[in-house]
Amino acid sequence: MATFPRDRFDDIPGGVDRVGAHRAPGPRGRGWIRFAWAVVATAVLTVAGLFVVATFDPSFKLPFAEDTPTPTPTPTVIETADPITDPASLDPAYLEQLTLAVLNGTPTQGLSNTAGDQIAAAGWPNPSRAAASNTEEPTTVVYYSNPDDEGVARGIALVVGATEVQLSDAFPVAAITIVLGADYVPPAAG
Repeated sequence: MATFPRDRFDDIPGGVDRVGAHRAPGPRGRGWIRFAWAVVATAVLTVAGLFVVATFDPSFKLPFAEDTPTPTPTPTVIETADPITDPASLDPAYLEQLTLAVLNGTPTQGLSNTAGDQIAAAGWPNPSRAAASNTEEPTTVVYYSNPDDEGVARGIALVVGATEVQLSDAFPVAAITIVLGADYVPPAAG
């Protein structure tokens, strides 16, 4: 075996706890720094995981996210005209030019004639009668095309038992159009 001559590196001074040429004792607290980094990494990964789960599952609520209450909209009061129930109280010239139409929106034949006779018997101008393009209407609706006719439309709605009155330009043939729905109850034959 080969032997090498002694040199200055072979003599180790006393009180040095290192082994090898470049090893020195580690600084104090190094273990705590590693532990702190591990805690931070765990927290970041946990929060990121919660956000991913919340993104893919809308029913999952983040535990640290507070629910913000949804504001309830304030209902707006819509002014409506009073129903005009007596056609005799209106100007005869207005009644003469007033056009009415009754459309049967049900599969029952003859309801437009029944409702038209009911309206004419109440003193309103005799309406035209026809079948609606849709025979599956759920509710009876009185449509009026001019805002000035709202009171008359509401009065006619009372005659036929309609609960809905709407301003609409969908029926240009008549000033007021009554579309009978499945809820229309014809008057009892007397």
